[in-house]
Amino acid sequence: MDPGLKIAVALLILMLVPSARAKRPITFEDLVSMKRISDPQVSPNGKWVAYVETRVDVEANKGTSHIWLVPAAGGTPRELTHGQDSDTRPRWSPDSQSLAFISSRGGTSQIWILPLNGGEARQLTSISTQAEGVTWAAKSDSLLFVSQVYSDCGDDDCNRRRLEEAAKSKVRARIIDSLLYRHWMEWREGKYTHLFVVSARAGTPRDVTPRSYDAPTYFLGAPDGYAISPDGTEVCYTSNRAVPPSAVAWTTNNDLYLASVAEGSSAPTRSQNIAAAEAKNITADNPGSDAAPRFSPDGRYIAYTSQARNGYESDLFRLRVYDRQTRQIKELTPGFDQWVGSFDWAADSNTIYFTAPDHTEQPVFKTSVKDPRVEKVLDGFNDDLHSTADGRALVLTRQSLTQPPEIYAAVLPREAAGAASSPQGTPSGAPLPLTRANADRLPEIELKPRELVMTKGALGARIQSLLVKPPGFDPSKKYPALVLIHGGPQSAWDNAWSYRWNAQMFASHGYVVMMTNFHGSTGYGQRFVEEISRDWGGAPYQDLMLATDYLESLPYVDRTRIGAAGASFGGYMIDWIAGHSHRFKVLVSHDGVYDNRSMYGETEELWFPEWELKGMPWEKSSLYEKWSPSAFVQNIQTPMLIAEGELDFRVPQGQAFAIFAALQRRGVPSKLLYFPDEGHWVLKAQNSRLWYKTVLGWLDEYLKP
Repeated sequence: MDPGLKIAVALLILMLVPSARAKRPITFEDLVSMKRISDPQVSPNGKWVAYVETRVDVEANKGTSHIWLVPAAGGTPRELTHGQDSDTRPRWSPDSQSLAFISSRGGTSQIWILPLNGGEARQLTSISTQAEGVTWAAKSDSLLFVSQVYSDCGDDDCNRRRLEEAAKSKVRARIIDSLLYRHWMEWREGKYTHLFVVSARAGTPRDVTPRSYDAPTYFLGAPDGYAISPDGTEVCYTSNRAVPPSAVAWTTNNDLYLASVAEGSSAPTRSQNIAAAEAKNITADNPGSDAAPRFSPDGRYIAYTSQARNGYESDLFRLRVYDRQTRQIKELTPGFDQWVGSFDWAADSNTIYFTAPDHTEQPVFKTSVKDPRVEKVLDGFNDDLHSTADGRALVLTRQSLTQPPEIYAAVLPREAAGAASSPQGTPSGAPLPLTRANADRLPEIELKPRELVMTKGALGARIQSLLVKPPGFDPSKKYPALVLIHGGPQSAWDNAWSYRWNAQMFASHGYVVMMTNFHGSTGYGQRFVEEISRDWGGAPYQDLMLATDYLESLPYVDRTRIGAAGASFGGYMIDWIAGHSHRFKVLVSHDGVYDNRSMYGETEELWFPEWELKGMPWEKSSLYEKWSPSAFVQNIQTPMLIAEGELDFRVPQGQAFAIFAALQRRGVPSKLLYFPDEGHWVLKAQNSRLWYKTVLGWLDEYLKP
């Protein structure tokens, strides 16, 4: 090679190597362009994993989901569905040759079936009220799905006419005579969620849960509230049959019902109404919520999550099993002090794998029907788990603060794959990644892993926080800092990825970010969870102040430039802090409770304030007043940004309007960011971009010189 050319090549290599290694802070464009992986489903023959990949188009202001397929042993994923419409919820046929899924192609949400040996997908349903949540019976051609229908309609033609009449009517008024008339971000409109069964071959869907009840009932924190037996002859679902009907707003006594599919019909005739009345309540003795039923592979058992106390949505989630032969119920997690999350049966119809929080992680545990003893199987933050048919592996999603969810296969050692009575085991080797959807973008971005911090807290407790430093961190410099406060309040900051309140986004703006798991947070035992109830502004506030003391003491933090921000309960705590401390230079309150008394009448799930504040405000007013930020508004001096969504029926807009009016009237620097098309969360891409721009801009205005 010519010497001059050699020198040029060498210089080019020197120029390229540093740039290849250089990383940059994350931007909103990076965040929104991440491919979102979800809902892995293992084929019955164990060879394949179907899953959903969602991509967000900011300019179109929407996300589009498609179904992908990857070998369970590892390999190159391939996209199965295409186009501008979304395809979600893949569910396998018993022979592993077809996938049922939900698609919006054609303008409405319906069930389609895709043969994997070639050929186009075919539409299975065309129900006017649309189909969601499809599930395929493990050993038959029956498919189960949900749809919101008018319970007094006898067939789909009736539902179609009602929908058309409502769409054409010039009147938009509502006549309301019962609670819950709206929920989260949707008005009920006189409809109820019902279960339908349809054959994979074709036919008219049959309503198997008629009458004026939600069946299944939606309950936050629980997976699907319904399942179909392997042979397709029975369904199990959760339903709240409160009397009077309005009591569904203040009771959490959801029960599990068993109903025969064969007794259903295409219209709620007299015989079907009798069948509905004869649906067997299998958890009638438990006053709390029973949810998330799952049939064992052999059909004998139904596993489900259960809470002991009525009205307490944050009671301990236990795992129980109902024996269809003996009709007996057995506790599978005795003495286990964490919330059972997603779970799946092993092929032996004895072992059950499940996730549960543990400090900032979400490991996988196992128990069994024969020997109900909980053992840890896999560390890390895991979810969406499924056991393979041969019992040798788990397929699940894993994530962290530095990695969005990806699908992994975790090979189980022989002892972990066997009975739960065997010695505790861990996977043989690291879990194998089956997807690397964001491998092309993540290496370019500097994402700081969380550091765990322990500080003194209230009630003699030690409190854990996650600390995230900014990119290019230099310990000799002084940085502004930000305290992020989580919602729930019975929730937690985890070592997990998020597209809302993403800690890396705040760190990328040069902030040292602290996220504290104060009293009430999950992952630290049920007693710790319960110590927030009736004490909202007490122990949790003290925990946060003591954690902020630690933050201020760090040599690289400028104690004169610290802000705080939070949403939901975090928004409440921002409002509370504003009236009790001037230590923060700037605040952000998103969807925060400002006045407890008015909040009671504006929200929808009344069981929440009645449990947390010990009753109804006209009977137990002392705690409503004691812990209401509105009682201390005269003390507020700190500049505050308030964010609110018009469709937020959990913490309605009146709370934001009230505190904004008070701040403006008192001359406190304040701004209101209002979204007429968002609910409790900001979900639309362009709204999310505006949210990050506004929130970060507000923080920068006060925290950066």
